[in-house]
Amino acid sequence: QVQLVESGGGSVQGGGSLRLSCKVSRFFANKYCMGWARQVPGKEREGIAVIDHDGRTFYADSVKGRFTISKDNAKNILYLQMNSLKSEDTAMYYCAAKAGPYCSERNLEAAAKDWGQGTQVTVSS
Repeated sequence: QVQLVESGGGSVQGGGSLRLSCKVSRFFANKYCMGWARQVPGKEREGIAVIDHDGRTFYADSVKGRFTISKDNAKNILYLQMNSLKSEDTAMYYCAAKAGPYCSERNLEAAAKDWGQGTQVTVSS
């Protein structure tokens, strides 16, 4: 089990940028998948970006080309750089981690056992 703490959320105007950070107590020793998901009130949480132990990244279509996930192995930090933000990006953002080789943003919600508390992102039009 790992502990995750998100930061970096806030309010921004449409077209702006934010960078979210997720401090992780430790990275898994072997194969793993880490990622970001978001949730708006009344809807299910959805995975939007993941990165695996080798640094391969996968994105949901809704954020592809605008968001970039990365990790700093030395500092145990996961990042989400969000550019060209839109009002529909407004949500609570969570980071998550799972051990094992399979990594996809589509199964992050079902597969990840460790989650942070979330950080709110609000984009005004």
